[in-house]
Amino acid sequence: MNWEIIKQSLPMFQKGFELTLYLSLIGIIGSIIVGLICSLIKFFKIPILQKIVSIYVEISRNTPLLIQLFFLYYAFPALGIKLSAQLCGIIGLIFLGGSYMATGFSGGFNGVKQNQIESGKAIGLNNWQLARYVIFPQGFILSVPALAANIIFLVKETSIFTVIAIPELTNTAMDLIGLYYNSTDYLFVLVIAYALILIPLSLILTLLEKRVRYGSFGN
Repeated sequence: MNWEIIKQSLPMFQKGFELTLYLSLIGIIGSIIVGLICSLIKFFKIPILQKIVSIYVEISRNTPLLIQLFFLYYAFPALGIKLSAQLCGIIGLIFLGGSYMATGFSGGFNGVKQNQIESGKAIGLNNWQLARYVIFPQGFILSVPALAANIIFLVKETSIFTVIAIPELTNTAMDLIGLYYNSTDYLFVLVIAYALILIPLSLILTLLEKRVRYGSFGN
């Protein structure tokens, strides 16, 4: 292990680290929004939209992110739509993550007791009010474990962005290895960088899950 080589590479890895965090954050927020909308459409069985959501979820979950990125980055220009690599990465991550978040939310929403939903309808709540005051607060708590796993999954998936030359952590490591052939040193920094993101994130999500569950279901 050559610590001098590692030290010299740190500024480049810092940029990759920051970009990975940025892309992950945008992708996760977008995925949660898309997933929430899709899960509510499925829960309330909205005609036509429900079928569209089902098709989207099946396509998204059953195609690799790699293929989705290739399609966005290489096929769209042939259709006259040219997107930057970073925008392709964000769209791809949201497209993939939205379907996983939708499944996670759906599991939580379906766990809400039917008598509470019926009680809400009985006092005149419409679908929006039911979602806001009854289904979402309880369903979100039940969804937290799945959402936490999906967040970790999406951060890991950013490593695939290297195939369209987005200079995130993995791409930075691969570029440095290609230039200087110090594989062990650069891969070591790559592992540490991902650990610095994923370990604290995992601990925070675990604490959040415990707090939400214990705070909701009592001592």
